[in-house]
Amino acid sequence: MFGSRAYVLKIAQDVRSSYWFIPSTLVVAALLLSELTQWIDHNPDMLPATLPDDFLDTQVDGARQTLAVIAQSIIGVTGVMFSITMVAVSFASGNFGPRLIGNFMRDKGNQISLGVLISSFVYALMILRSVQSSGDNGLESFVPQYSMLVAILLMLMSVGTLIYFLHHIPETINVSNISASLGRRLAQGIERIIDTHADRTQQPSEDPAKDAVETELSLGRAGYVQQLDLSGLSKLAEDNDWVINVTVKIGSFVSSHETILTVHSASAPTPEQCDQLCSNFAVGEEQTEAQDITFMIDQLVEMAARALSPGVNDPFTAINCLNWLRNGIGVALQYKGGLNPVSRSRVHYRSVTLEHLLNISFRAAAPYCMSDQMAREHWMFCVRSLLDTASGDHKKSVATLLKDFEKA
Repeated sequence: MFGSRAYVLKIAQDVRSSYWFIPSTLVVAALLLSELTQWIDHNPDMLPATLPDDFLDTQVDGARQTLAVIAQSIIGVTGVMFSITMVAVSFASGNFGPRLIGNFMRDKGNQISLGVLISSFVYALMILRSVQSSGDNGLESFVPQYSMLVAILLMLMSVGTLIYFLHHIPETINVSNISASLGRRLAQGIERIIDTHADRTQQPSEDPAKDAVETELSLGRAGYVQQLDLSGLSKLAEDNDWVINVTVKIGSFVSSHETILTVHSASAPTPEQCDQLCSNFAVGEEQTEAQDITFMIDQLVEMAARALSPGVNDPFTAINCLNWLRNGIGVALQYKGGLNPVSRSRVHYRSVTLEHLLNISFRAAAPYCMSDQMAREHWMFCVRSLLDTASGDHKKSVATLLKDFEKA
């Protein structure tokens, strides 16, 4: 189970959302770089060319003081950077919703900034220990000149990283940037689903045989469904002549004994086959955006709801969220013919539909928009613009939504 595709994708998502992976990788790179530059200092004749003497005349005391100042300064700035990050995360969580914390955890700018400073600190310490005075253990004085130059370059890089970080943090907590980032990822996620449906051959769904044995499976652990490998389920169904009915959706919470799928087969699956079926699911402690586009919609709706609360009363933020919701639903209406369900011959799964997206976006935001005239008028403008671009059954769904709102 731990080697399944769903589990590997979950681990990759967790690593991407962590603050330890990139900094740890850069620290390891700094350790390797320090060994390389020290080897060059001990074997300078291996270089095709040497630097001018002005770059290679640092004395022992000067080298130690320089490296010590670099290390002390960088670790101090790193602590300040981490504190600023925590304040920004707390601010965003309190004002825009706690589920937005994941957006800051996944921010590559913050992860790389922290990694650059910590790795520069580690490099400076590793080079500092290699500086030797003439009286140390009877050895001749040694100053790793090339390593010193690299340490100074890393110090300059750290200064540039600090400048970037101080510019980046205010951008990440800007409400317009947060909603725009969510809206763009929502549109990209819908496009990705439509592309996947377009690449998949439509097949008539097969109904299970009347005398088929029904086997209900549960995961044995609780959490939110973060990954679901439908292709893996399809392969198992084809290989074993099964019909599988998946009863949960991506992003939904499942209890430890809740049925996640039902297998219709000529004979009950073996324990090994049951483990193979369950390995196509990966659960975690929270929802993620990896396969769940509805989570991004929920975040935009939550931002709009908080903005329209009596204590905040910020209709402009709510209007901004409605605009990005309109953009996402517009993609579901127009991109390559719109979002339409796709059928699999042996795996029955409730795929995302346009009606469901409308319900969790504009229908969910409607009660909050009713209390504010600006938000109410903009809500109606957004839905009417979607109605103008919709066609067929999609047009009926949008028209029903608008009609229900006008009656309220």
